[in-house]
Amino acid sequence: MNYALDAERQRASDIQDPNLRSEYLHSLNLIERLHRLLLDVIKDEFDRTGGSDLNAVQALLLYNMGDKELTAGELKSRGYYMGSNVSYNLKKLVDMGYIDYERSESDKRSVRVSLSAKGRKAAEVVHKLYQRQLGSVEQVAQVTGEEFHGLNKALARLERFWTDQIRFRL
Repeated sequence: MNYALDAERQRASDIQDPNLRSEYLHSLNLIERLHRLLLDVIKDEFDRTGGSDLNAVQALLLYNMGDKELTAGELKSRGYYMGSNVSYNLKKLVDMGYIDYERSESDKRSVRVSLSAKGRKAAEVVHKLYQRQLGSVEQVAQVTGEEFHGLNKALARLERFWTDQIRFRL
């Protein structure tokens, strides 16, 4: 069985454009590194502004929640949080006072969460960081709005491709 899989992979790699393969693998590496780097940038901002009780994933979750009232399931399904431990982080954020929660009247198992005043302040730190970066990303990083548009278009297609891989088990 393993031999058959190896043979199929070899056939697939034989027909692939070597440049496409190289660029695809390089892109995967960059996506992973950029996500970790974004988390490092956010954590550094909180360390400098005195909010170091939050980790970067939690801060990004607060920012992405914004003014919405959501359930834990909605956080995951809307792509605001990709971890399997969303419940753990929500509990920590509630305990630290960043998130308010309310049990559903109709379904006592369901909890709706929203940002507390402290959570809104933390989300504002991320917002100000992004705004500050917008002021210099074109001059310093030399990435234009048009390039971001093309990048976003390609990343959205890649997201759909990967979603289909999971959904249809391709």
